[in-house]
Order: sequence, then C-alpha cells, then structure tokens
Amino acid sequence: MSLQLYDTATRSVRDFVPREPGKVGIYLCGVTVQSPPHIGHLRSGVNYDVLRRWLEYRGLDVRFIRNITDIDDKVLARAVAEAVPYWSIAYRNERLLDDAYDAVGVRLPTYEPRATGHIPEIHALIQRLIDRDHAYVTDAGEVYFDVSSFADYGALSGQRPDEMRSGEGAAPGKHSPLDFALWKGVKPTEPDDAYWPSPWGRGRPGWHIECSAMTWRYLGEEFDIHGGGLDIRFPHHENEIAQSRAAGFGFARYWVHNGPLNLGGEKMSKSLGNVVDLPSLAARGLRPAEVRYYLSAPHYRSVIDYSKAALDEAAAAYRRIEGFVQRAVERVGVVETDGVVPAGFETVMDDDLNTPQAFALVHETVRAGNTALAASDDEAVRQALGEVLAMLGVLGLDPLAGAPAAGGSGLADTVDSLVALALQQREAARARRDWSAADAVRDQLKQAGVLIEDTPHGPRWTLAANATDGP
Repeated sequence: MSLQLYDTATRSVRDFVPREPGKVGIYLCGVTVQSPPHIGHLRSGVNYDVLRRWLEYRGLDVRFIRNITDIDDKVLARAVAEAVPYWSIAYRNERLLDDAYDAVGVRLPTYEPRATGHIPEIHALIQRLIDRDHAYVTDAGEVYFDVSSFADYGALSGQRPDEMRSGEGAAPGKHSPLDFALWKGVKPTEPDDAYWPSPWGRGRPGWHIECSAMTWRYLGEEFDIHGGGLDIRFPHHENEIAQSRAAGFGFARYWVHNGPLNLGGEKMSKSLGNVVDLPSLAARGLRPAEVRYYLSAPHYRSVIDYSKAALDEAAAAYRRIEGFVQRAVERVGVVETDGVVPAGFETVMDDDLNTPQAFALVHETVRAGNTALAASDDEAVRQALGEVLAMLGVLGLDPLAGAPAAGGSGLADTVDSLVALALQQREAARARRDWSAADAVRDQLKQAGVLIEDTPHGPRWTLAANATDGP
C-alpha cells in the first residue's frame, strides 16, 4: 500500500505521489511570535514532525520549511504595549518556541525563514501580481490583491466569494472589502522601525504574501505538501492559493490540515487567552515525552478537547510503554534493530497517518512483551522490544533516545547523575545494614517525585506523576 493523505483541496484521501521521485517539499505555516507558545502550537509541530519522519522512513528525501511570522499586527501591538522594539518581542518568543519544540522532540526544519528576512522576494512577488493585473496600488501606497480577478477564489474552503465576509474589511482605496493587503502603508500608531522602503512607499508586508514568497524562495513555483491548522484554511490559505496561482505558480499539490486543540469548547488561542503551555504542565510533573504522546496519539485531523484527565491518561499510557522498555532492556540488554517496523504498523501509517491504530499496535506489542517477560522467554522479549523501539522511533518517542523522554538532554543528564548518586548512598546503607538510612534516601527521593523499584537487576527509578492541581 502506498502512502495516502487526506487532501483538503479535493476533500478526498489521495495516493501521495511526489512531484519529483524520491524527494518531497513541505511547507508548514509556522507561528506568529507575539507571545510565548502553548501546546496548541506544539500539536501542529508534533503532527507534521510525525509526517516528516514517516516520509523519511519511506525512503524520501524531505525538504521541510516552517516559517516564523515576526512582523504582524499582533506583534506590533505587543511592542507598543511594552514600549520595546517589535523585533525584541519576536525574537524572545521565537527562542521560547524553539525550546518548546526541542523539548517535545520536534526536529529542526530544513530551513526556518522569517518574514522580515524576505522583503526582496515579497516585493518581487507583489510586482509580478501587479504586472499580471491581479493587484493594484492605492493612493496611500497600499497594495491589494484583487479577489475578483481570480475565478477559483474560495475553492479550498468551499465558500463562494459573494457569501464571504471579509477578513480585513473596507479601507480607503480598496475596490472590494474582500480584497486583501499585500503591502501595508505606514500607520501613525505603529513603531517607525516596522517599515521598509518599497516601489509603492514605505510599509510592511501583509500576512498572506510572506508565505507565498517563502515557498517560492525555498521550494520553487510548485511543491508537494502545504500544511497548517484547519483554522487558517480561510482566509490565510485561501489567499495564499489566490496570489500564488495568479502569479502563475503551480503552488501546493496537496493540502494537509491538522485539527485544533480546544479548551473549554473553543480553540486554544493566544487571542482568547485560553492557553496551556509546557512550563505549566511541567510544574505538575508531566514530561515533554508524555505531552508529545498526548498530542500525537489522536488522529492529526481530529479535534482534541483538552482536559487534565485526558492528558494524565496519555502520560500513564506512555509510562506503560516506557516501563516495558526499561524492564526488557534490564532482561536482555539493548536490542540492535534495523529500524524496520511491523507490516501492520506500515499499513496504518500509510492510511493517512492513522496514529490511533499505530499506538494501538505499540501497546499490543508491549502486552506481548510483558507476557514474554513473565514467562522468561528472552527471544520473544527481544523481538517485542525491537518492534516497539522501531515503532517508537518513527513516532519520535523512543525512551532510549534521551530527549524528549527525559525532558531535555542537559537537564536529563543532571537528574540522572543526582539520582544515581542518591542510589549509591542507599545501596551503601543497605550493604552496612543501616535500613533507616536506606529508607530515608528512598523517602527523600519519593518526596522529590522519584520512585524507586528494587528489581533482580538492581534498583530502577522513574518519575512519579505529580498529583497537584493545575491545567
């Protein structure tokens, strides 16, 4: 079975056929960095990281582009509110986003371009649209895309232009409320350093044009997959299609959208203020790997309704997998595998990345492995361990790979060393039959959230779930 993906543009599951054999170009709409990231952003990052890993497992050379929107109305509003340069807001939150992605095991993209780094490409694309009569310049030096000039406008989202409500509204010089800004002129309420010279006057790029310019720069006029959240299908992706196709580009061959992460019945959003972030989850004892499991176990197109109970359940499920891996390694050692996953896992992943079924197969194999452990069937333990590690490797959740299972390599090494030192002290106390001292070490570790289990192969420690209240 070849890989099949749901294509939003055709509203169907299609066989994925790369534009160029053996190679894949992916563009993912990244984050507008006006504030720190929340786990809704991480869902997108994790979902497309799984897609990328699966494409690479299938032997494809992936060029993965994920942009940063570092100039935007929201970024500028925050800069004005804090009385600091806009770029300091963007850079601060971009660093926090990088740290969060790294913690949950989202690999770096091939390139991660910023909107402000591509002003020449944006100018060139805007001029191309003007020359082809798809855009016009107002007396105020603003440039708008003429929606009426593009007959297929609305096809991606399934809307008719005459039934749409404008995302930007009316403005002086606009031909239609539906027309959207490609280049925005100077505004007295915005910082002066947020503007660039252009053939049409000083200004800054609109939101939509940056993505078309960057896909053009890094992936060419036509590429394979465009990803992003379902919530920006309109107007953002609709506008990207319009301006790119109007410029004469083939643009994206497949549109892949992930579902939202909701909190309290609404999409988790910085603008709504209903967000849960990684530090708040870490404060109540959840590790990044457990958050990744929670975000990747549902199908990428499904809606996730966030709840503390659901996240705790996901964390417990990951710990069951992790526990088997630890016990199996203690029994038979680390198994060298060729990374080949079971055939059933391939089948469900090729079926539009069916991660619910993929994780079900992981747990099924873990149960078989635990049965083999109980029966001291070392060969069956090795087989189950190898299969589990291969599947977890593709999903980005291999406990033996270090981060994200331990929560970041630097911190993990420190914690591991400290716990090892405490266990040495406990073992020394037990050797001299000082049971009260040994119990004191165990109790102190337990208070710190570290549980000790004595096994025939020596003590094993795990992090306990923190029972404190929290998000």
